[in-house]
Amino acid sequence: MPARARTRAAIGLSLAATIIALTPSTFASAAPQYEVNIDAAGRGPAIDPTMYGVFFEDINRAADGGLYPELVQNRSFEFDPADNQDYHPMTAWTPVAADGGQGTAEVVDDDGRLNERNRRYLRLDLAGNARGSYGVTNAGFLNGLRTEAGKTYEFSVWARTDRPSGTPLTVRLTDGGTDLADPVRVEVAGDGWTKYTGRFTAKSTSSTGSLSVTAEGTGTVALDMVSLLPQETYKNHGLRPDLAEKIAALNPGFLRFPGGCLVNTGSHEGYEAPGWERKRSYQWKDTIGPVEQRATNANFWGYNQSYGLGYFEYFQFAEDIGAMPLPVVPALVTGCGQNQATDDPQLLQRHIQDTLDLIEFANGPATSPWGAKRAEMGHPEPFGLTHIGVGNEENLPDEFMQRFVQFRDAIKAAHPEITVVSNSGPDDSGEIFDRAWQLNRDHGVEMVDEHYYNDPAWFLANHHRYDAYDRNGPKVFLGEYASKDNRWGNSLAEAAYMTGLERNADVVNLASYAPLLAHEGDVQWSPDMIWFNDEKSWGSTSYETQKLFMNNVGDEVVPSTTAEDESFRQVVTRDNATGELIVKVVNAQAEAATAQIDLGDTPVEPTARATTLEGDPAAVNSGDSAPIRPRESTVDGVSSSFSHEFPPNSVTVLRIKPAGR
Repeated sequence: MPARARTRAAIGLSLAATIIALTPSTFASAAPQYEVNIDAAGRGPAIDPTMYGVFFEDINRAADGGLYPELVQNRSFEFDPADNQDYHPMTAWTPVAADGGQGTAEVVDDDGRLNERNRRYLRLDLAGNARGSYGVTNAGFLNGLRTEAGKTYEFSVWARTDRPSGTPLTVRLTDGGTDLADPVRVEVAGDGWTKYTGRFTAKSTSSTGSLSVTAEGTGTVALDMVSLLPQETYKNHGLRPDLAEKIAALNPGFLRFPGGCLVNTGSHEGYEAPGWERKRSYQWKDTIGPVEQRATNANFWGYNQSYGLGYFEYFQFAEDIGAMPLPVVPALVTGCGQNQATDDPQLLQRHIQDTLDLIEFANGPATSPWGAKRAEMGHPEPFGLTHIGVGNEENLPDEFMQRFVQFRDAIKAAHPEITVVSNSGPDDSGEIFDRAWQLNRDHGVEMVDEHYYNDPAWFLANHHRYDAYDRNGPKVFLGEYASKDNRWGNSLAEAAYMTGLERNADVVNLASYAPLLAHEGDVQWSPDMIWFNDEKSWGSTSYETQKLFMNNVGDEVVPSTTAEDESFRQVVTRDNATGELIVKVVNAQAEAATAQIDLGDTPVEPTARATTLEGDPAAVNSGDSAPIRPRESTVDGVSSSFSHEFPPNSVTVLRIKPAGR
């Protein structure tokens, strides 16, 4: 996303300006009349079934403690001041003693580590008595661990002990000293790393709980990968159900992942490089395989990510929600304020090979080296990857294109069926944008990823942006866009703009609002589509608009015209399966608008279905109130020429059936 250079203060100022711009007095006071002329038998551009999708980036705590519902923060003791000045290896952990137990807790990095990507572990040196125990407690993310009465939670830990008779562990879920579930007992035996598991069934609901692990006796016990996950997950694939279900309800055509600025920042060095702890950047190979062998990495957005949600889980989630996977890999030109090109041919070739290996991981047979790794993780069949993005919002278009072409040519030589997506930088216009587009055209790029975040007035005024794009040039992937606030007036402007995207479906093949998720307790970027806390989740007003459009796309554009007006926009598409005409109308003004809808000589059924979103432009959906929700109704008196009134500040979808269907 365009970047970090936008401070929270700057964003706050732009949001305040947005609210002022959206007051009802801004809009015309008279209720105008419109004519919508539809060539019901006409044929327009085909709309790709994958046109509207979602973009997931681990921003706003979207992954750990969010879509990936791990309850233990810093579960592998890898946090470090090099990642965040407030971090240390015991972040979120506190030593604890019970019944007079004594000892010391120290995070160490030595040859006794669990593995090379999980280097640090906790060593408890015990000096206990017959009854006492000593250990640590974890406070979870932000407010604490969330448990719900009656729900089951899976505990696991990797441990070893030097005590020949073994070391008993007691694991507790507590809140203020009160047990939230019956304690779990684990007997650690032997000096080799072994995974131990247990299960809690919560007796009480709490959002401020903690998890404690204490050891009895004397000697030394080592702990790593201390985890607590809810047993209930989306399709049993490890994701938080309410968030996954809200994403699935959008009916997305694609899932773009894992970023974003998260992808094209850092050194691009991996864990095999000397000084690995200072050179971390997102590498897909660090995110697959057994979870205890995955890295913990510094996230561009200021916190750490565990990679429990990795490339396998992204591909699996895309499959679960019926979306086309669209991964993005770095082009070795950083963006998002860093703006450096890596001049290391060996590193460049390694990343190109990593990208080819990624395609094999996604599509290769189970007998291939990387396809075998996918099969080992439980998915022997290919994931069906067709598109891959190289780079994200680079501000150095010439340096980026030099490297992009090498990626593209290597991918096409091995996999000519893969669409390789370029980009046009971090904004909708300007010198960088123009240069990037010129280079994309010069090099015959198939698809260009555009990103922009603008005020609602921009979206209302630029409805015709893609009308003038070259129909024979690169196709557009609008990978990130949003109006800069989460109020209904912003969503109206976005909806008006989306009618222009659909009308130009022969140019704009893919589009996704961004960002997707935000934990209300730690927000780096706003607006966002779906908001959540540890207890619940809710869709923003833009979520409702996106959902309405994404579930009423159609298969082809139907030619239609109306008088030009920034506050009244429409587009018509056809559902070939039912023959229905899908008429989307945005009335972004403070008065109702009456439109005469003329279908020519096409006979239609006298009743149509309508779905409407309407409300005060200043309205915000929140966890406590959702004033903007869809309203279903039927419209009678429909004919080849009929009048319909569209409410003020509304988005309406009419589904009109041809007669006899």
